[in-house]
Amino acid sequence: MVNPRKAAIVGLGNVGASIAFALMQENLYSELVLIDYNRDKAEGEAMDLSDGQPYVGSINIHAGDYSEVGDCALIVITAGAAQKPGETRLDLITKNTKIIKSVIDEIKKTDFAGILLVVANPVDVLTREAQRLSGYPESKVIGSGTVLDSARLKDEISRHLSVDARNVHTMIIGEHGDSEVPVWSNTNISGIPLSEFCEIRGHVGDHQAAMEKLYFDVRDSAYHIIEKKGATYYGIAMAVKRIAEAFVKDEHSVLPVSVALHGEYGLSDVYLSIPAIVGSNGVEKVITIQLSDDEHEKLIASGNALKEVIKEAEAEI
Repeated sequence: MVNPRKAAIVGLGNVGASIAFALMQENLYSELVLIDYNRDKAEGEAMDLSDGQPYVGSINIHAGDYSEVGDCALIVITAGAAQKPGETRLDLITKNTKIIKSVIDEIKKTDFAGILLVVANPVDVLTREAQRLSGYPESKVIGSGTVLDSARLKDEISRHLSVDARNVHTMIIGEHGDSEVPVWSNTNISGIPLSEFCEIRGHVGDHQAAMEKLYFDVRDSAYHIIEKKGATYYGIAMAVKRIAEAFVKDEHSVLPVSVALHGEYGLSDVYLSIPAIVGSNGVEKVITIQLSDDEHEKLIASGNALKEVIKEAEAEI
Protein backbone atom coordinates (compact mmCIF):
# COMPACT_ATOMS: atom_id res chain seq x y z
CA MET A 1 0.00 0.00 0.00
CA VAL A 2 1.26 3.47 -0.89
CA ASN A 3 1.90 5.85 1.99
CA PRO A 4 1.02 9.32 0.56
CA ARG A 5 3.24 11.04 3.15
CA LYS A 6 6.41 9.03 2.48
CA ALA A 7 9.11 9.81 -0.09
CA ALA A 8 12.63 8.70 -0.89
CA ILE A 9 15.55 10.50 -2.50
CA VAL A 10 18.18 8.45 -4.34
CA GLY A 11 21.48 10.29 -4.60
CA LEU A 12 22.59 12.67 -1.85
CA GLY A 13 24.95 14.95 -3.69
CA ASN A 14 24.31 18.70 -3.72
CA VAL A 15 21.09 18.29 -5.71
CA GLY A 16 19.64 15.46 -3.63
CA ALA A 17 20.50 17.12 -0.33
CA SER A 18 19.01 20.44 -1.46
CA ILE A 19 15.82 18.67 -2.55
CA ALA A 20 15.58 16.99 0.86
CA PHE A 21 15.95 20.40 2.50
CA ALA A 22 13.27 21.96 0.28
CA LEU A 23 10.80 19.12 0.88
CA MET A 24 11.45 19.28 4.61
CA GLN A 25 10.86 23.03 4.75
CA GLU A 26 7.55 22.65 2.93
CA ASN A 27 6.57 19.83 5.32
CA LEU A 28 5.06 17.83 2.46
CA TYR A 29 6.04 14.43 3.83
CA SER A 30 6.11 12.84 7.28
CA GLU A 31 8.93 10.47 6.29
CA LEU A 32 11.92 11.00 4.00
CA VAL A 33 14.26 8.10 3.22
CA LEU A 34 17.71 9.18 2.03
CA ILE A 35 19.59 6.64 -0.12
CA ASP A 36 23.13 6.96 -1.39
CA TYR A 37 25.88 4.52 -2.32
CA ASN A 38 27.89 6.32 0.38
CA ARG A 39 25.86 5.44 3.46
CA ASP A 40 27.83 7.82 5.67
CA LYS A 41 26.92 10.72 3.38
CA ALA A 42 23.22 9.86 3.61
CA GLU A 43 23.45 9.50 7.39
CA GLY A 44 25.26 12.82 7.71
CA GLU A 45 22.67 14.65 5.62
CA ALA A 46 19.85 13.06 7.65
CA MET A 47 21.46 14.14 10.91
CA ASP A 48 22.03 17.69 9.67
CA LEU A 49 18.47 18.04 8.35
CA SER A 50 16.97 16.56 11.50
CA ASP A 51 18.46 19.39 13.53
CA GLY A 52 15.88 21.68 11.94
CA GLN A 53 12.84 19.56 12.81
CA PRO A 54 11.69 21.72 15.75
CA TYR A 55 11.06 24.53 13.27
CA VAL A 56 9.07 22.60 10.65
CA GLY A 57 7.09 20.00 12.58
CA SER A 58 7.40 16.26 13.01
CA ILE A 59 9.17 14.48 10.15
CA ASN A 60 11.18 11.28 10.17
CA ILE A 61 14.30 11.88 8.06
CA HIS A 62 16.72 8.99 7.97
CA ALA A 63 19.29 7.21 5.83
CA GLY A 64 17.93 3.98 4.45
CA ASP A 65 18.09 1.48 1.64
CA TYR A 66 15.89 0.25 -1.20
CA SER A 67 14.03 -2.21 1.04
CA GLU A 68 12.23 0.82 2.51
CA VAL A 69 10.86 2.33 -0.72
CA GLY A 70 8.07 -0.12 -1.48
CA ASP A 71 5.36 2.03 0.12
CA CYS A 72 6.74 5.42 -0.96
CA ALA A 73 4.41 7.75 -2.81
CA LEU A 74 7.41 9.36 -4.52
CA ILE A 75 10.98 8.42 -5.33
CA VAL A 76 13.20 11.24 -6.57
CA ILE A 77 16.20 10.01 -8.56
CA THR A 78 19.13 12.41 -8.63
CA ALA A 79 21.89 9.79 -8.76
CA GLY A 80 24.19 10.39 -11.69
CA ALA A 81 27.55 11.74 -12.75
CA ALA A 82 28.04 15.39 -13.63
CA GLN A 83 29.47 16.30 -17.03
CA LYS A 84 33.21 16.91 -16.79
CA PRO A 85 35.30 19.27 -18.92
CA GLY A 86 36.11 17.58 -22.22
CA GLU A 87 33.39 14.98 -21.75
CA THR A 88 30.74 14.75 -24.46
CA ARG A 89 27.02 14.62 -23.88
CA LEU A 90 27.07 11.09 -25.24
CA ASP A 91 29.69 10.11 -22.65
CA LEU A 92 27.41 11.44 -19.92
CA ILE A 93 24.36 9.61 -21.27
CA THR A 94 26.22 6.31 -21.43
CA LYS A 95 27.54 6.69 -17.90
CA ASN A 96 24.25 7.81 -16.34
CA THR A 97 22.15 5.26 -18.19
CA LYS A 98 24.15 2.55 -16.42
CA ILE A 99 23.55 4.29 -13.08
CA ILE A 100 19.80 4.67 -13.67
CA LYS A 101 19.62 0.98 -14.59
CA SER A 102 21.20 -0.04 -11.30
CA VAL A 103 18.74 2.17 -9.40
CA ILE A 104 15.69 0.84 -11.27
CA ASP A 105 16.86 -2.75 -10.75
CA GLU A 106 16.81 -2.18 -6.98
CA ILE A 107 13.44 -0.41 -6.95
CA LYS A 108 11.85 -3.21 -8.99
CA LYS A 109 12.69 -5.68 -6.23
CA THR A 110 10.06 -3.93 -4.09
CA ASP A 111 6.30 -3.44 -4.41
CA PHE A 112 6.73 0.22 -5.34
CA ALA A 113 3.59 1.64 -6.95
CA GLY A 114 4.14 5.36 -6.51
CA ILE A 115 5.63 8.03 -8.78
CA LEU A 116 9.20 8.07 -10.08
CA LEU A 117 10.54 11.58 -10.57
CA VAL A 118 13.81 11.63 -12.51
CA VAL A 119 16.03 14.66 -11.97
CA ALA A 120 19.43 13.32 -13.07
CA ASN A 121 20.68 14.63 -16.42
CA PRO A 122 20.16 14.41 -19.31
CA VAL A 123 16.72 14.22 -17.76
CA ASP A 124 14.64 13.58 -20.90
CA VAL A 125 16.80 10.64 -21.97
CA LEU A 126 17.05 9.15 -18.47
CA THR A 127 13.31 9.48 -17.83
CA ARG A 128 12.60 7.53 -21.01
CA GLU A 129 15.13 4.92 -19.94
CA ALA A 130 13.67 4.70 -16.41
CA GLN A 131 10.21 3.99 -17.82
CA ARG A 132 11.52 1.45 -20.33
CA LEU A 133 13.55 -0.42 -17.73
CA SER A 134 10.92 -0.32 -14.98
CA GLY A 135 7.82 -1.03 -17.03
CA TYR A 136 5.90 1.32 -14.73
CA PRO A 137 3.02 3.31 -16.25
CA GLU A 138 4.18 6.30 -18.29
CA SER A 139 1.93 8.52 -16.19
CA LYS A 140 4.03 7.65 -13.13
CA VAL A 141 7.53 8.00 -14.58
CA ILE A 142 8.14 11.71 -14.98
CA GLY A 143 11.15 13.96 -15.49
CA SER A 144 11.62 17.32 -13.78
CA GLY A 145 11.89 18.66 -17.33
CA THR A 146 11.84 22.40 -17.90
CA VAL A 147 10.07 23.41 -14.70
CA LEU A 148 13.36 25.01 -13.62
CA ASP A 149 14.03 26.55 -17.05
CA SER A 150 10.54 28.07 -17.05
CA ALA A 151 11.17 29.57 -13.62
CA ARG A 152 14.42 31.04 -14.89
CA LEU A 153 12.61 32.63 -17.83
CA LYS A 154 9.95 34.09 -15.54
CA ASP A 155 12.71 35.52 -13.35
CA GLU A 156 14.55 37.07 -16.32
CA ILE A 157 11.34 38.64 -17.65
CA SER A 158 10.38 39.94 -14.22
CA ARG A 159 13.77 41.62 -13.84
CA HIS A 160 13.63 43.06 -17.35
CA LEU A 161 10.17 44.55 -16.78
CA SER A 162 10.43 45.24 -13.03
CA VAL A 163 7.32 43.20 -12.29
CA ASP A 164 6.52 40.43 -9.80
CA ALA A 165 7.64 37.08 -11.28
CA ARG A 166 4.38 35.54 -10.06
CA ASN A 167 2.54 37.73 -12.58
CA VAL A 168 4.65 36.41 -15.48
CA HIS A 169 2.97 33.56 -17.34
CA THR A 170 5.31 31.74 -19.69
CA MET A 171 7.11 28.45 -20.11
CA ILE A 172 9.93 26.70 -21.87
CA ILE A 173 9.21 23.40 -23.61
CA GLY A 174 11.18 20.73 -25.47
CA GLU A 175 14.51 19.36 -24.36
CA HIS A 176 15.92 20.35 -20.99
CA GLY A 177 19.06 21.52 -22.73
CA ASP A 178 20.42 23.62 -25.56
CA SER A 179 17.48 23.07 -27.94
CA GLU A 180 14.78 24.10 -25.47
CA VAL A 181 12.04 26.36 -26.84
CA PRO A 182 10.59 29.47 -25.15
CA VAL A 183 6.86 29.86 -25.86
CA TRP A 184 6.80 33.59 -26.53
CA SER A 185 3.47 33.39 -28.37
CA ASN A 186 1.71 32.45 -25.11
CA THR A 187 3.70 34.72 -22.78
CA ASN A 188 1.77 37.39 -20.92
CA ILE A 189 1.95 39.53 -17.80
CA SER A 190 -1.34 39.06 -15.93
CA GLY A 191 -3.14 38.65 -19.25
CA ILE A 192 -1.35 41.51 -21.02
CA PRO A 193 0.67 40.36 -24.07
CA LEU A 194 4.42 40.58 -23.52
CA SER A 195 5.12 43.16 -26.26
CA GLU A 196 2.34 45.39 -24.95
CA PHE A 197 3.63 45.20 -21.38
CA CYS A 198 7.13 46.04 -22.63
CA GLU A 199 5.69 49.25 -24.09
CA ILE A 200 3.96 49.99 -20.77
CA ARG A 201 7.31 49.70 -18.99
CA GLY A 202 9.04 51.98 -21.47
CA HIS A 203 10.82 49.34 -23.55
CA VAL A 204 10.26 50.71 -27.01
CA GLY A 205 12.11 49.22 -29.96
CA ASP A 206 13.29 45.80 -31.03
CA HIS A 207 11.35 43.40 -28.80
CA GLN A 208 12.63 40.39 -30.73
CA ALA A 209 16.26 41.18 -29.89
CA ALA A 210 15.37 41.67 -26.22
CA MET A 211 13.53 38.34 -26.10
CA GLU A 212 16.43 36.54 -27.78
CA LYS A 213 18.82 37.90 -25.14
CA LEU A 214 16.52 36.77 -22.33
CA TYR A 215 16.30 33.31 -23.89
CA PHE A 216 20.06 32.90 -24.23
CA ASP A 217 20.54 34.07 -20.63
CA VAL A 218 18.12 31.36 -19.51
CA ARG A 219 19.51 28.64 -21.76
CA ASP A 220 23.08 29.29 -20.63
CA SER A 221 22.25 30.01 -16.99
CA ALA A 222 23.47 26.66 -15.68
CA TYR A 223 26.80 27.05 -17.48
CA HIS A 224 27.38 30.42 -15.83
CA ILE A 225 26.41 29.14 -12.38
CA ILE A 226 28.68 26.11 -12.71
CA GLU A 227 31.52 28.34 -13.87
CA LYS A 228 31.15 30.51 -10.77
CA LYS A 229 30.29 27.99 -8.01
CA GLY A 230 30.85 24.54 -9.47
CA ALA A 231 27.28 23.21 -9.56
CA THR A 232 23.60 24.15 -9.59
CA TYR A 233 21.23 22.81 -6.95
CA TYR A 234 19.04 25.37 -5.17
CA GLY A 235 16.94 26.19 -8.23
CA ILE A 236 16.27 22.56 -9.15
CA ALA A 237 15.46 21.80 -5.52
CA MET A 238 12.71 24.43 -5.58
CA ALA A 239 11.45 23.10 -8.92
CA VAL A 240 11.21 19.56 -7.53
CA LYS A 241 9.45 20.88 -4.45
CA ARG A 242 6.91 22.54 -6.73
CA ILE A 243 6.28 19.30 -8.63
CA ALA A 244 6.02 17.29 -5.41
CA GLU A 245 3.52 19.80 -4.07
CA ALA A 246 1.29 19.13 -7.09
CA PHE A 247 1.46 15.40 -6.31
CA VAL A 248 0.80 15.63 -2.58
CA LYS A 249 -2.01 18.18 -2.81
CA ASP A 250 -3.52 16.66 -5.96
CA GLU A 251 -3.47 20.14 -7.48
CA HIS A 252 -4.08 19.23 -11.13
CA SER A 253 -1.43 21.85 -11.92
CA VAL A 254 -0.17 22.46 -15.44
CA LEU A 255 3.61 22.04 -15.38
CA PRO A 256 6.18 21.54 -18.19
CA VAL A 257 7.45 18.15 -17.03
CA SER A 258 9.23 15.56 -19.15
CA VAL A 259 6.61 13.12 -20.46
CA ALA A 260 6.22 10.45 -23.13
CA LEU A 261 4.83 11.73 -26.41
CA HIS A 262 2.60 9.71 -28.72
CA GLY A 263 1.91 11.97 -31.66
CA GLU A 264 1.39 15.21 -29.75
CA TYR A 265 2.91 18.10 -31.72
CA GLY A 266 3.88 15.52 -34.37
CA LEU A 267 6.38 13.80 -32.06
CA SER A 268 6.50 10.26 -30.70
CA ASP A 269 8.88 7.74 -29.10
CA VAL A 270 10.59 10.47 -27.11
CA TYR A 271 10.30 12.15 -23.72
CA LEU A 272 10.18 15.95 -23.84
CA SER A 273 9.02 18.73 -21.55
CA ILE A 274 5.47 19.56 -22.50
CA PRO A 275 2.75 21.19 -20.36
CA ALA A 276 0.85 18.46 -18.57
CA ILE A 277 -1.80 18.28 -15.88
CA VAL A 278 -0.12 16.88 -12.76
CA GLY A 279 -1.88 15.45 -9.70
CA SER A 280 -1.65 12.71 -7.09
CA ASN A 281 -1.54 9.98 -9.75
CA GLY A 282 1.21 11.64 -11.74
CA VAL A 283 0.54 12.94 -15.25
CA GLU A 284 -3.20 13.05 -15.91
CA LYS A 285 -3.05 14.50 -19.41
CA VAL A 286 -0.52 15.97 -21.81
CA ILE A 287 -1.73 19.36 -23.02
CA THR A 288 -1.48 20.49 -26.63
CA ILE A 289 -1.12 24.26 -26.68
CA GLN A 290 -1.24 26.56 -29.70
CA LEU A 291 2.29 27.38 -30.85
CA SER A 292 3.53 29.74 -33.52
CA ASP A 293 4.88 28.09 -36.66
CA ASP A 294 8.43 28.97 -35.62
CA GLU A 295 7.96 27.52 -32.11
CA HIS A 296 6.46 24.34 -33.52
CA GLU A 297 9.35 23.88 -35.95
CA LYS A 298 11.86 24.38 -33.14
CA LEU A 299 10.01 21.88 -30.92
CA ILE A 300 10.09 19.28 -33.72
CA ALA A 301 13.80 19.96 -34.21
CA SER A 302 14.39 19.61 -30.46
CA GLY A 303 12.61 16.26 -30.36
CA ASN A 304 14.38 14.93 -33.44
CA ALA A 305 17.79 16.02 -32.16
CA LEU A 306 17.12 14.20 -28.88
CA LYS A 307 16.04 11.05 -30.72
CA GLU A 308 19.34 11.06 -32.63
CA VAL A 309 21.28 11.31 -29.37
CA ILE A 310 19.24 8.42 -27.93
CA LYS A 311 19.99 6.31 -31.01
CA GLU A 312 23.71 6.99 -30.66
CA ALA A 313 23.62 6.27 -26.93
CA GLU A 314 21.82 2.96 -27.42
CA ALA A 315 24.51 1.90 -29.86
CA GLU A 316 27.15 2.60 -27.20
CA ILE A 317 25.45 0.78 -24.31
